[in-house]
Amino acid sequence: QVQFVESGGGLVQSGGSLRLSCAASGSIFRAVGMGWYRQAPGKQRELVAEITWGGTTNYADSVKGRFAISKDNAKTTWYLQMHSLKPEDTAVYYCNAVPNTSYWGQGTQVTVSS
Repeated sequence: QVQFVESGGGLVQSGGSLRLSCAASGSIFRAVGMGWYRQAPGKQRELVAEITWGGTTNYADSVKGRFAISKDNAKTTWYLQMHSLKPEDTAVYYCNAVPNTSYWGQGTQVTVSS
C-alpha cells in the first residue's frame, strides 16, 4: 500500500512563499511521475504540478512561473516551492502519483490572505 505524507503548509500573506514536502512510501505502479494536487473549498481537486520519472515538469496555467516541483533523488521526497502566492491559491494540497492512485494523504492546508 502506498502512502503519502504532506507537510509545509501554513498561513501566508499574498505575495509570500511556502515550500511543501511530500514523503512517499510503498510501490507505485503505472505512473508516469509524481504530482501536486490541490482542492479549494467547493471545487474539484486539480493537478497543479507534475514531474515525470525522467525529470520533465509540467504546470497548470494558473501556477506557471510561480510554482516549482522538484524531487530529492536520494529520498522518496518531492517538493513544491510556491512563490508570489495569491488568495486563489488557498487550498488543501496533496501529493500523489500521476495518474493518481486511490490513496490520498491528509494533505496540507495553504491559506493565502489578501
